[in-house]
Order: sequence, then structure tokens, then C-alpha cells
Amino acid sequence: MVSAIAKYHVTERARQVVNDGMDIVGGKGICLGPSNFIGRAYQQIPIGITVEGANILTRSMILFGQGAIRCHPYVLKEMKAAFDPDAQQGLQDFDRALFGHAVFTARHAFSALRKGLTGSHFVSVPANVAPETRRYYQQLTRFSSAFAFLADISMLVLGGELKRREKLSARLGDILSMLYLCSATLKRYESEGRQQADAPLMHWAIWDAMYKTQMAFDGAIANFPVRWIGRLLYRMVFPLGHPYDVPSDRIGHRVAKLLIEPSAARDRLTAETYLPKSESEAVGALELALLATIEAEPIEAKIRAAEKSGLLVDNPDANVRDLAHAAFAAGIVSPAEYAVLKRRNELRDIVIRVDDFPHDLGRTRQQTLLHKAAA
Repeated sequence: MVSAIAKYHVTERARQVVNDGMDIVGGKGICLGPSNFIGRAYQQIPIGITVEGANILTRSMILFGQGAIRCHPYVLKEMKAAFDPDAQQGLQDFDRALFGHAVFTARHAFSALRKGLTGSHFVSVPANVAPETRRYYQQLTRFSSAFAFLADISMLVLGGELKRREKLSARLGDILSMLYLCSATLKRYESEGRQQADAPLMHWAIWDAMYKTQMAFDGAIANFPVRWIGRLLYRMVFPLGHPYDVPSDRIGHRVAKLLIEPSAARDRLTAETYLPKSESEAVGALELALLATIEAEPIEAKIRAAEKSGLLVDNPDANVRDLAHAAFAAGIVSPAEYAVLKRRNELRDIVIRVDDFPHDLGRTRQQTLLHKAAA
């Protein structure tokens, strides 16, 4: 089940990241060649999606369909008892498992309602967790109880038909996946020493997963086959309404800032990723261009200030390159600073440049060189 969750979300999120990347690089992304660092990744996405079954199958049948049986404390026992060759022993085992299952469902029904009414504020949390994550542990416990209750009611009402109700099964799988991803995020935050620089990443990831969990609950309950049971489920899971909104833009801005500036948090995210340092490699040139752009920012600020004060008026073409040269000629920037700007411009050109080849792919030039070598 864990491998199915990982496969589904890694490939789906990779698809989203690559698609967003294609939007950012624009035309360069569709011009294949040595300098196109994303085009082949875009072509490979469908391969990852379809390995071991397409993701639509993974989401609608495997995540919850298999997970509900394997992870439930009583369902597998009930199934084994039902197929026991010893009818007497099977009946005893089934009755025992069924009674435990009924108590399990009732306990989680009461727990989901109680935690919903109190906003899960009184849920106990391990004493040694980070203070900034305590509320997440409480909400995670609340949603876990609600999920256990919803899953049991779904199996009770629909039985074997639940697997054929693929949209309902998919939404239950979404809930299970998001709760698992929340747990993994909290575990990583603790295991890496509660790095405060990583806190925006942790907050955004948890908030996003909790919001998606909430929406999956909404979808499953709103489309529950028995309408009066669906209305009852909503009152028990969300007695006081929804606790989560979409992640705030403020947190999103802090996360984005972490990703576009060199930092220890960024290094931890890319710790097991190969990042070339040479400008001859497309990704290496991109990283070097980022560093050069950051280095050039205070120099450009100095030039803008000089321009506003009227020190730079002779810039007929009104472009950045001429402005930098004019600033250097006027002594506003030093030779070293001007070199930084020139280097930034060179790397920027490398990053945005697309590959172009002669129509014969260089065969004519190659033959000419061979003839010269033979002569």
C-alpha cells in the first residue's frame, strides 16, 4: 500500500512539476536538443504514470481497495474466517472478529463526532513533538478517526460493490494517501532536527494535504449512494464546518523564496539530486545563472538609483546592456561589478538560447573538414 501511495503521488506530482516547468521555459521546452533540459522529461512522464498499472487504476482500486483489507484490524480476519475449512472454528473466529469490528466502528464514530465538536483541541499529543506541529497532530488524529468511521460505513453499506464504485473508492484512497503524506512530513521534520528554515515547507505541505483530505471527505460524503446516511456522515465528520482553507499565499511566498535562493533548506531538498556545476550542461548553466542573477541584484539596484537621480541620461536604446555599460563608463559601477553583470548576461543568454542546426545536420561541414584533413 505504501509503495502504491508513493508511486501514485510521485508520478502525479512529477507530471505537475514538469508541466509547470514547460510553461516557464516556454518555446525552449519544445525545441529538442542538448540544451533542452526538460523536453525529454516531459516525454517520459507517461511512462512513469503507466508503470504497474495506470494511475487511474492505482487511485480508484489499489490505494483503498487493497489498503482497506490489508490495514484493517478486522476485515482480513473476517475474510479468513469465512473461508476456513473448519466450519465450527471459522464461525467462532468470524463472530469474534465481527464483534470487534462493531466495537471498532462505534468507537471511531463517537471519536470522530467528539473531536469534530471540540475542534480536536483536547486530543492528546506526544510530549516530545515540536510545539509548532502539535495542532497538526491533533487534526491528523481527528481525520484518522473520521476516515476509519467512513471506511467502515462504506464497507458495511456497499460490501463488495465498493470496489466497483470507483469514484467513491478513489476518494477514500485520496484520504488515506493524504493522511500518510502528512505523517511522513511530520516524521521528516522531526528526524531532520526541526530545522526552522524548513518550517515554511512543512506548514505548506501539511496545510495542502489537510485541505485535500477535507475535499476528499466532502466528495465521498456528497456522493454517498444512500443519501440519508451521507447527510448523517457529514454531520458527524464536520459538525462545525470545515477546519481548513487552501494554503495561504503568505506561506506559499515563503516557500517560493526558499526555492529560488541558495540556502541550507534548498540543499536539503536536493541532497540526493545530481546538480552539475558546469555551464556546458543545461541544468548547470541554469543554476549558475541563478547565482549570477542574485549576485547582480545589488549592482542593478545601484544603477537604478543612479538613473533615478539623473546620473544616467545617455542611454538611447534604453536596454539593460547599454545601461550597464553606461554606468561603467560613468564610474558608477566598478570593473569587477561590470564583469559580474556581463557574466550574468552571458549565462542568461545560455539559459534561454535554443539549439539550432543546419538543414543537413552538419554533414557538409564534416565532409569539408575530412577533405582538408586528407589533403
